[in-house]
Amino acid sequence: MKDLISPHTRGESIYIDDIPEPVNLLHAAVFASSIPHGKIISLDITKAENSEGVCKVLTAKDIPGENQIGRLIQDEELLAEKEVDFIGQPIAVVLAETKEQAKQAIKQIKIEYEELPAVFDSREAARKGLLISSSRTLTIGDIESTWGKCATVIEGIAESGGQEHVYLETQASLAIPDENGRIIIYSSTQAPTTVQGTTSKILGCDMNLIEVDVKRLGGAFGGKEDQATQWAAICALGVYHTDRPVKLILSRREDILMTGKRHPYSTDYKIGLDEEGKILAFSAEFYQNSGAAADLSTAVLGRTLFHATNAYYIPNVRVTGYPCKTNIVPFTAFRGFGGPQGMFVIECAIAHASEVTGIPVSVLQENNLLQDGNQFHYGQQVENCNAKRSFSQVVKETNFEQRKEEIEDFNTNNRFTKKGISIMPICFGISFTSSFLNQAGALVNVYKDGSVSISTGAIEMGQGVNIKIRQIAAKTLSIKPERIRIESTSTSRVINTSPTAASTGTDLNGKAVEIACNKIIDRLKNAVAEKLGTNAISIEDEYVYQDGKRTEISWKKLVNLAYLQRVNLSAQAFYATPRIHFDTKKEKGRPFAYHAYGTAVTEVTVDCLRGTYTIDKVQMVHDAGKSLNYLVDLGQAEGGLIQGIGWMTVEELVFKKGINYTDSLSTYKIPNLYFTPKIEVTFLEDAENPEAVLKSKAIGEPPFMYGIGTYFALKNAARAFREDKEWEYSSPLTPEKLLLYLHDLE
Repeated sequence: MKDLISPHTRGESIYIDDIPEPVNLLHAAVFASSIPHGKIISLDITKAENSEGVCKVLTAKDIPGENQIGRLIQDEELLAEKEVDFIGQPIAVVLAETKEQAKQAIKQIKIEYEELPAVFDSREAARKGLLISSSRTLTIGDIESTWGKCATVIEGIAESGGQEHVYLETQASLAIPDENGRIIIYSSTQAPTTVQGTTSKILGCDMNLIEVDVKRLGGAFGGKEDQATQWAAICALGVYHTDRPVKLILSRREDILMTGKRHPYSTDYKIGLDEEGKILAFSAEFYQNSGAAADLSTAVLGRTLFHATNAYYIPNVRVTGYPCKTNIVPFTAFRGFGGPQGMFVIECAIAHASEVTGIPVSVLQENNLLQDGNQFHYGQQVENCNAKRSFSQVVKETNFEQRKEEIEDFNTNNRFTKKGISIMPICFGISFTSSFLNQAGALVNVYKDGSVSISTGAIEMGQGVNIKIRQIAAKTLSIKPERIRIESTSTSRVINTSPTAASTGTDLNGKAVEIACNKIIDRLKNAVAEKLGTNAISIEDEYVYQDGKRTEISWKKLVNLAYLQRVNLSAQAFYATPRIHFDTKKEKGRPFAYHAYGTAVTEVTVDCLRGTYTIDKVQMVHDAGKSLNYLVDLGQAEGGLIQGIGWMTVEELVFKKGINYTDSLSTYKIPNLYFTPKIEVTFLEDAENPEAVLKSKAIGEPPFMYGIGTYFALKNAARAFREDKEWEYSSPLTPEKLLLYLHDLE
């Protein structure tokens, strides 16, 4: 029997484009806007319809239901009808016998626009009142009266760029007609229920006529939480009109041009400190570039506001967010979901304060770290806080103060090569900030041969959620993991699922699995207790124990015994995160089940003649609770860090007049093997988390923020070469941007 846990290593994992193509398949290609903003004067699809192999050309007029894919705000059409708002916005879809025929037919579509003024900058959009929704403000204390009590008050601007997801599997979907008008969709999505609900709205049918099935994704990072929906809906619309299977796989360039990325932000900050470096007040105004439609921008902006103070206790806070509407592709969810953008700003403010006051950054950070009993600016009390513990441990493990001195000596003795070091604490809240999304279901089936099948709402996208769920079930049932099969995620088996996002996949779905398994265990114990005449029963290592002694009743015998007694060997369970709540009118509550903490130290070396650099080493102490799987958590910590480093350094999105000039992997750079630093990860010991399944903690997003430390290590190295020039807090800090700082180049 093959090992069910590791199909990747054998090259046997199935993705959308690996599914054997059904008979009579049609291939879809998308005709998209070539201008950033304008009215559609005319759309001529005649030549495309008559092109070789073309079966149908779809436009907005062919949508039988509602032409709307907006999730939080209803402001985005599936196919543009009268007006286009960004380059890459879908207008028409060609369905043809082959992919090549569909792409050739696209070229035959003629369109005439009346171009309209376009806005690309978030601050310009805010000045013109172009907002996706109203602004939002979170406050605590009395910030205005506090400024006058501060020994130092500093103001500045921080800019952070966007980021392309670069998942290995591009956006993909396959829709197949079933009987009685039913459609089965195989989608590369993090949110099957969103695909199901939006598609039913597009087609004007009940949700029970749409089944969405997801085996796994070839990466997502948030880019398939909302953005996968439209491609699945397009395929289903094709099935509706042709009664034939329809497949759509975006090329890499199409994917980059047509899909959203991490939100760029421009932020004004103000920070006030006393003479000892205690932060008394902090304010920030975040101008989020939301793009042309809402997508998930308002939720992303909310998490930015929640994480605006990072791991620090600040008694007086006011943070405001503006979701600014521009004529760029709608920006969307990305690992960290707005948290990194907020945390970058407070770190910029602290670094700025250090330069003004002369107090080292690490001292300012350590003196203001959260501890139990503090209160976040959104009203939640700080509990089980490991901020100080992780900070002090990484300082000790890295000999931080000694390393700083050694780096200072190196910089003194080397004119054109400089080193830099930084320390980056993090605090990241775990839960969906929309409380209703914190729910999950699971279905566990035990077959009469003792094998187990599990269905949940979790989507495996390379983060190891299926491995963890299998381990949770194996531990709860006390059987070997090899007995357990994790099924694909289907809207027909587990309904009304929340997206696999916000680092909650294991927390929610794993807990539901644990509850379901315990239901079955209770039934099995009752069945065997009747046979043995005692209730002193336990199940350990696939055997029944009576009064602490192993019996001859194995797991398989136990299951068969229960089956013969007509015991239900299937259990459905539901889990909803307890204690969380948030009042959006008061902007106060307990939005997070718990927080993940940690600290990383980063060392870099800069070639000050060329502006190039290496990230030498990153050492982190991370709070992972009681790890469910060390190797999975280690991989997430390392992967998140590298992706965060990429956002802060080489990953630069370049838009000019709405045109994406970084539309391929030759112009958009991501970290590679040679860019990767030496990484050392230590998980905090004795850090059990009572708020999650088996005392674990989520791991997907928090390590991403350690990458912010790389920016400040590079800044410190650059400042060692040139202190006479004012530093602009702008990321990503590409070698080109660093070179312009190091030398007066035009």
